[in-house]
Amino acid sequence: MTENEIATIIVNTAYEIHVKLGPGLLESVYEEIMYYELVKEGLYVERQKPIPVFWEGLKMNIGFRADLVVENKVIVEIKSVETIPRVYFKKLLTYLRIADKRLGLLINFNEALIKDGITRIANNL
Repeated sequence: MTENEIATIIVNTAYEIHVKLGPGLLESVYEEIMYYELVKEGLYVERQKPIPVFWEGLKMNIGFRADLVVENKVIVEIKSVETIPRVYFKKLLTYLRIADKRLGLLINFNEALIKDGITRIANNL
């Protein structure tokens, strides 16, 4: 399955969750339900996956934790905030580079329309 096919499933799942629950819940609630629904779809999903940073050949366990990594190809960062600062988009791109992944989705569930809360970030895709 390609990154784009996985992303389509993730976006459709986010839409369904948003239609049923709407905005305003904690990020942890959306993350838990996204995880459940994506696994139910038959996808391999890791939650709060630590991603180490390698420096001069050393593995440093000071990296970041990805909210969700789907099929070991797509990083999903989930937010539930009024406004996403621009630095989050750059941060996700950096995460993609560090993790050697090509596609990330930044999903803000705190939007009236979920389509306005989904941003696709590509790293050499």
